[in-house]
Amino acid sequence: MTGSPAKTDELVFLPLGGSNEIGMNFNLYGYGPPFARKWIVVDLGVTFGDQTTPGVEIILPDPEFIEAHADDILGIVLTHAHEDHIGAVGWLWPRLRAPLYATPFTAFLLREKLREKNLLDEVEITEVPLGGSITLGPFEIELITLTHSIPEPNGLAIRTPLGTVLHTGDWKIDPDPMLGAVTDEGAIRRLGDEGVLAMVCDSTNVFVDGVAGSEADVRAALIKLIGDLKGKVAVACFASNVARMDSVIRAAGAAGRRVCLVGRSMIRMAAAARSVGHFADIAPFLNEGDAKALPQDQILYLCTGSQGEPRAALARIAEGTHPHVKLGSGDSCIFSSRVIPGNDIPIRNLQNRLADRGVRLYTDRDHPGIHVSGHPCRDELAQMYSWARPQIAVPTHGERRHLLEHLAFASDLQVPQQIAPRNGDMVRLAPGRAEIVDETPAGRLYVDAGVVTPEHGEALRERRHAAFNGVLAASVALDGRGRIVSGPQIRALGLPADEDYPLDEMLDDLAEEAEKALGRLSGAERGDDEAVEAAMSRALKKASQRVWGRRPVVETTVLRI
Repeated sequence: MTGSPAKTDELVFLPLGGSNEIGMNFNLYGYGPPFARKWIVVDLGVTFGDQTTPGVEIILPDPEFIEAHADDILGIVLTHAHEDHIGAVGWLWPRLRAPLYATPFTAFLLREKLREKNLLDEVEITEVPLGGSITLGPFEIELITLTHSIPEPNGLAIRTPLGTVLHTGDWKIDPDPMLGAVTDEGAIRRLGDEGVLAMVCDSTNVFVDGVAGSEADVRAALIKLIGDLKGKVAVACFASNVARMDSVIRAAGAAGRRVCLVGRSMIRMAAAARSVGHFADIAPFLNEGDAKALPQDQILYLCTGSQGEPRAALARIAEGTHPHVKLGSGDSCIFSSRVIPGNDIPIRNLQNRLADRGVRLYTDRDHPGIHVSGHPCRDELAQMYSWARPQIAVPTHGERRHLLEHLAFASDLQVPQQIAPRNGDMVRLAPGRAEIVDETPAGRLYVDAGVVTPEHGEALRERRHAAFNGVLAASVALDGRGRIVSGPQIRALGLPADEDYPLDEMLDDLAEEAEKALGRLSGAERGDDEAVEAAMSRALKKASQRVWGRRPVVETTVLRI
């Protein structure tokens, strides 16, 4: 242990992402007196945009609070390599500038991300072996090997003078994970014997009874399914699920098929897997050009795009725009993945496009054995609590309903204390009973066209407004005395019309309203471009409300002739 605590020392947990949501994990642990805490960061991930954030694909946690204490960050410890745990490092590291700690597979992918941001030479990355330890000031951190849907997932035993926290990260209990070691039950039991103050634990599947299932069962199901198929076969799965990639590759081999990786993420993950010794006995993958030369029943395409991502390989195949891979009648596509909440519509659209080409689809709805979750169901949660025996249950990695259900479940398991913070809630774990002692900023940052912008920035607000209400562009030419020389001319984007009231007539009527508004201005006002623009804008918004029942974005231009 790192010594005896001072009277003013506290141990606090502060989630800035990943609590009240699934994804964007960003957790802080602080130790010391409130006025002089030292911090460690656990994970620094992203989430992804949806229909409410048009044009935004990547969303980052806002590091405002900890950025102000960047000199007191002892290190950033990464539990595993999923994007919702490491995806923000390249974007946010310059604001924190703390050393990174990760196991070899995660470190390989981190270097790729940092190289893309031209940061690789600046960042200190320490590779920690599986089961290894790190000492960062008052924090002694032991990596606990777990199982998940990516290589080298780790829980963290964080020992401090005020007690030990088990931070699980993402996990499940898989007795036969196919790649990597099984969950280190012995290490967790030893922690329980030693005494665990708090367990900060994954809540994703807290509503699901039973267990998540084993990758070994998925492999058997894929071998049977792929062995029965004719024609070309495509399999879509998460590129990060290297064990699933391995299962698909083995199933292809058993069916006499060669494998072609389609999509940059697949190729990058395969390289990361080989860097830590996986895929050593697998035949070289075919490139897309060579794959076209094989008979149709001798090829399997392992594709990115299982979530309907518009620029991923499978989307281009479904659109018929992929330069090398074509699927059609007699071919099959297997979705060996779950539907991430929010992706239902793009996945359904993708599958409909494939079906329209004559492709036979297989999903876990009609073939339940071809996918299992990487997160613990209720029986696994109960098992973990029985091993660790924490005094405090702190659910994370879940929406509010998940966290509250996890609290109730932990209470049923006789955990003495339970607390479910929201992002920004600072929880004092020790000394005394666990309680929320402070509230800190915990917003989001949007990556918009490669630029990091505030969550409530003007550009996205205008884009949302335009997306739902349409756009009017108005222009008018005036002479030096403010008299109309030409216009007003009105153009519309995203606004409807009908046969009885065509759009041209609507715009003529709007132009008349704008002209009337200009006629009501004084001579001095007509000489002021801002006054002219404001008058036209007000008139057009009022008229639009009458015509369409909405207030579009109005852009006005005044020319002086």
